Amino acid sequence: MAWGWGWRPYVPVAQRRANAARQVAKLVKKGTAVEPVTLQGRQIARTFWGQAWCSHLESFSDFSNRLPRGRSYVRNGSVCHLAIAKGRIEALVSGSSLYRVTIRIGALAGPTWADVKRRCAGQIASLLDLLQGKLSDGVMSVVTDRSRGLFPQPGEITMACSCPDWAVMCKHVAAVLYGAGARLDTTPELLFTLRGVDHAELVQVETAALTAGKRKGRRLRAEALGEMFGIDLASGGATADAAPAIRAPRGRRTEPKRVSAKGQAAQPKRKGVPRAGDAKAKGRTPRQQPSGAKPKRPRG
Repeated sequence: MAWGWGWRPYVPVAQRRANAARQVAKLVKKGTAVEPVTLQGRQIARTFWGQAWCSHLESFSDFSNRLPRGRSYVRNGSVCHLAIAKGRIEALVSGSSLYRVTIRIGALAGPTWADVKRRCAGQIASLLDLLQGKLSDGVMSVVTDRSRGLFPQPGEITMACSCPDWAVMCKHVAAVLYGAGARLDTTPELLFTLRGVDHAELVQVETAALTAGKRKGRRLRAEALGEMFGIDLASGGATADAAPAIRAPRGRRTEPKRVSAKGQAAQPKRKGVPRAGDAKAKGRTPRQQPSGAKPKRPRG
């Protein structure tokens, strides 16, 4: 814009970065978490998520003539901070000064989110990716749909910048929009956070569809076996004409074997036959034969 009767003095990129670095350092000392956008080379987005975000915004004529102004800003590291939360993007962009950019995005409508979940249901190939925190190409093609996906429409985006530019989308706002695409390269789940939905619900839909298919398969296999053998597996397979179970014959009841305290089996008592320990227990010692005596022979 005009500065007085002329244009505002040009500030070199190196000086702008130095000024921004000093201001960011002050914010860090105050406890503000700073998340700068850094690119590897000149390519802004490299993954499917980031490229789809940038392509989606560039597809609208309202943005196509304004977005290119922000490419050089995001490429030279002017986006000093960018944070994505539910329904908003907060950023700090280095220009002639350090400008604060706020982009508000409306929440995804309930019917649209329900339609996304319905179209994602039953895609087993994407279930593993979702469980690992990744998304398959099949699910990506659904959630990045231009009109029925997660990406916002121009009417759902509200932009504001603290710079003196009168344009609704200044170059600082454009740089932040491109910076959001670069951020989705590393953390694509932030797209779900931005639109106010939980990507875990897609996992729940996939799991429910898979479980329902397994239950149906088991039920069909049970019915096929029932027709083959002429039995009803659903009711447990028992019929009225089934023969009663054969009981084992009752055996002779035996007393349990008694065991002494020393762990040895106790000898059963016999009437009229004293045991070796009885005499000692009654205070008597058994009669002993003298040494060398011959044993008596039994009579008769």
